[in-house]
Amino acid sequence: MELIKRSLKDNAGTRWAMLFTVAFVQASNYYFYDAISPLKRNLEENFNFTNTDFGLFVSAYSIPNVFLLMCIWGGIILDRLGIRRTGFLFVLLMTGGAAITAYGASVSYSNGGFGYAFMSSFLTGYSPELKMMLLGRFFFGLGAETSIVVISKIIVKWFKGKELAMAFGFKIGIARAGSWAAFYFSPLIASGSAHWSIAIWFATMLLLVGLLAFIVYMFFDLRLDRQITQTTLLRDEDRFRASDLIRLLTNRSFIFVTLLCMTFYSAVFPFQSFSPDFFLNKFGVTQETSGKIASLLSVGTAIFTPLAGLFVDKRGRSATLMIFGSLGIVFVHLSFAFTTITPYFLMIILGIAFSLVPAAMWPSVAKIVAEKRIGSAYGTMFAIQNLGLWAVPLLLGTILDATNPGVTPDGVAAGIATYNYFWALILLAGLGMMGLVFALLLKREDKTSGYGLELPSNKKK
Repeated sequence: MELIKRSLKDNAGTRWAMLFTVAFVQASNYYFYDAISPLKRNLEENFNFTNTDFGLFVSAYSIPNVFLLMCIWGGIILDRLGIRRTGFLFVLLMTGGAAITAYGASVSYSNGGFGYAFMSSFLTGYSPELKMMLLGRFFFGLGAETSIVVISKIIVKWFKGKELAMAFGFKIGIARAGSWAAFYFSPLIASGSAHWSIAIWFATMLLLVGLLAFIVYMFFDLRLDRQITQTTLLRDEDRFRASDLIRLLTNRSFIFVTLLCMTFYSAVFPFQSFSPDFFLNKFGVTQETSGKIASLLSVGTAIFTPLAGLFVDKRGRSATLMIFGSLGIVFVHLSFAFTTITPYFLMIILGIAFSLVPAAMWPSVAKIVAEKRIGSAYGTMFAIQNLGLWAVPLLLGTILDATNPGVTPDGVAAGIATYNYFWALILLAGLGMMGLVFALLLKREDKTSGYGLELPSNKKK
């Protein structure tokens, strides 16, 4: 692909402006994803949610990406149709899914609004509110994961050969700031509003702003493409073929980094969703305080992920950072299980560990896979990652209910009972150990693969 002498991405100001624009889109995505987690007690009080119900709600996000393989299809669509059309479609889908979720928690729906009678007519063991929120979560997940694939390809498009790892670090840091805001502000908005579901509507409005931000980005992306003399996506020999997916799945480095991605994120994201409730039950804090403690994970990632990305750009050591990040995850989960160390300290450590792996992992994929296949590669990784993000919340909810016999949502809400998270934390620590194994295998494979994952971002062996 040849560029004219000076394109938009050669201008540092424009390049970074585009990064911050699409990073805001992902931040609004993360805000909505996490905004409901600190409201678990509200779901228990108003809709009698059990831990299994909440785990089902969290995992519904990943159903389209696991069983319909939407991340893979989304990556293929991205490589064929390009960033603008694919991105707009899937950002629109996640915004619509968020609106359905918010409607399912609203007063107007609970009072017999549109769809309430239908949702009450089947699977009567589940509340109509849960079923409508599951539908919304499904469509939100359908759009959200592929939108992240699109944004990842945007970063590669604008920053490959430049400050790629630092750009990924800033993108992830800004996105995690969205998670921090969700855990910090969502319970405050809920308690300060006429109805707690206003907090979910606020998150939906933020996604709408994110959709508008992506539309703004589309104009710049179109201008950049017009400056390219020959667009790679339009060349027939570069179009997606089934053999490309086979090549990905037989690449040992790609397999190890993908399995690390699945186990590592499965040890963090489901815990993050349950963490406000964990702090409520183990440490006896208020709902607002539990949200603030949970937000510290995102504070750590927002600060340290760009720094880790800068380190990878300048010094490399991507595989090594993934090993240290996996070790940190194991340490934190075991500490929560066996000790009463202050959660503030452990959440900061977890945030640092959670910075190291993504800042090193996503730029590494750009070394392992050709840029014209990056959408398919990221899509495949996200699809396999979502297998864990679907299964682990269900397992956590089931384990919590099974290991806390006699404890009911009513009893917990009334303050006369608590959930013991010990075995749930052991499961998460085990996932962290699996991630550590794959990180070690990736580093060993890098010595013979020639991808140069331990070298700075703009260098290969």
